[in-house]
Amino acid sequence: MSEHPTHALPSYLNSHELGPWGIYLEQVERVTPYLGKLARWVETLKRPKRSLIVDIPIELDNGTIAHFEGYRVQHNTSRGPGKGGVRFHQDVTLSEVMALSAWMSVKSAAVNLPFGGAKGGIRIDPRNYSRGELERITRRYTSEIGAIIGPNKDIPAPDVNTNAQTMAWMMDTYSMNEGATTTGVVTGKPVSLGGSLGRVEATGRGVFVVGREAARDAGIPLENARVVIQGFGNVGGTAARLFYESGARVIAIQDHTGCVYKSTGLDVLALLKHAEEHGGIAGAPDTESLTVSEFWSLETELLIPAALEGQLHKDNANSIRAKIIIEGANGPTTPEADDILTSKGTLIVPDVLANAGGVTVSYFEWVQDFSSFYWSEPEINQRLETMMIDAYTSISAVAKEHQVSQRTSAFITACTRILEAREVRGLYP
Repeated sequence: MSEHPTHALPSYLNSHELGPWGIYLEQVERVTPYLGKLARWVETLKRPKRSLIVDIPIELDNGTIAHFEGYRVQHNTSRGPGKGGVRFHQDVTLSEVMALSAWMSVKSAAVNLPFGGAKGGIRIDPRNYSRGELERITRRYTSEIGAIIGPNKDIPAPDVNTNAQTMAWMMDTYSMNEGATTTGVVTGKPVSLGGSLGRVEATGRGVFVVGREAARDAGIPLENARVVIQGFGNVGGTAARLFYESGARVIAIQDHTGCVYKSTGLDVLALLKHAEEHGGIAGAPDTESLTVSEFWSLETELLIPAALEGQLHKDNANSIRAKIIIEGANGPTTPEADDILTSKGTLIVPDVLANAGGVTVSYFEWVQDFSSFYWSEPEINQRLETMMIDAYTSISAVAKEHQVSQRTSAFITACTRILEAREVRGLYP
């Protein structure tokens, strides 16, 4: 990580181990030369607007009192209210939540949504707690961050290990504290509480749309094209199904239970059913098992990392033989791997574009909540497809104009929009 002589790093970070925030800072530094006169504002991008750390005490089912650490970071709100998920994970850190909030700023601006970026998290392994305990944790966390969230301030959404039920508890807690039902405070809610049709599949559908466009630009017919997917949850599972239904050959999938492979193409619908019944894809009939290293070295047209960050790194990048990588996860490729893969001629469609389908349909949900007028699922999917194609087309054009990667192009587009808003708004007071 390079030094920042003009401005010291925030004192609450470990300068020797910046974690995911360090990856984000490198990405900002790479894009700075392309910002022109807006570069004078670039330090704005290197500092979150607001970082809140909260203590979450609850009474467990056995009567003991437990404390959990929670975060809500608002990276930038120049273009609109903060927007971003809440994750429950035992390894959540402030650095991670800061980076995810910053990537949300970039993602929202890259797709030209009227949002800034935010993110939240609680250090907890939800598998170790009952439904009642998770409800109490969620409600207490919502109360603790309640002063800085709201439909015009910051709008949480589901992320790792959270779902529509989590959002329902958050919405109810916020509404009780406000004394009025406020559906627009979160997105990703159940449809019965003002959630949007199409939201569950939105991120995976967005991955499919940009993957299809990227393949077409590269002259790769989707029919019979090989697809390899890491992650078989909401994002990876939806993308796998859509590619399968479009005639592509999904040859390998990896999840937390293992890797399955079939050279002629996996039966994705059967795999989805197997995973639902057995908690994962390992041991699915009519499949071969692969090691992790074998999985990453498969020759394929499309590779979709749709799990956690940092999966493509300097130690496995050289073995990857994919023509196109579509980043379904947030931050799956380290800067070192990015350089290795780009030098090999691999096209990488970056996370801030590829997985923006979720925040795009969250935007639709937010708009529908304000108007109390709801769209059909075909309308949602069509609007999503239009916005994703428009964003992909404009970012591809900037990449060609500057002869840079799509990631750098997405950052040029997004950071220019964010800093233009910062400049014309000025500094108050």
